[in-house]
Amino acid sequence: MLDPDDRVLLVRFVNPETGDEFWATPGGGLDPGKGLEDGLRRELREETGLEDAELGPVVWTRREEFLWAGQTLRQSERILLVRAPSFDPRPQLSAEQLAAEGVHEVRWWTLAELECSNATFYPTRIAHSLRRLLETGPPNEPIDVGV
Repeated sequence: MLDPDDRVLLVRFVNPETGDEFWATPGGGLDPGKGLEDGLRRELREETGLEDAELGPVVWTRREEFLWAGQTLRQSERILLVRAPSFDPRPQLSAEQLAAEGVHEVRWWTLAELECSNATFYPTRIAHSLRRLLETGPPNEPIDVGV
């Protein structure tokens, strides 16, 4: 999700078992029978409070396997370009509900902040990928951005 100043909105997750922290794009699993756009709109409401967003094309994809809460999770992600006005994130879920999902913070990041941060991000090369997206626009086909 990008605002008019090209800041990207990211969510800070904390692994409940290890305490490891990382930042990632808002989103999550799809409910049975729901499509990508429905699932993304639900997750954006829950995690950020955003009701209406301009959903663009899928710009990136990635796959990852990792341990979370005692389970091995296998994720296949499609990351859409979402344009939104600048706003203060106000998740619809309570702090307790968010924490139960490992979500502990939502904030806007500038490209410069991403490039100089020591935080862990997923995709790991988000600063590089975002710079490319901002310079060249959405790709004709989604780009696999790796882990």
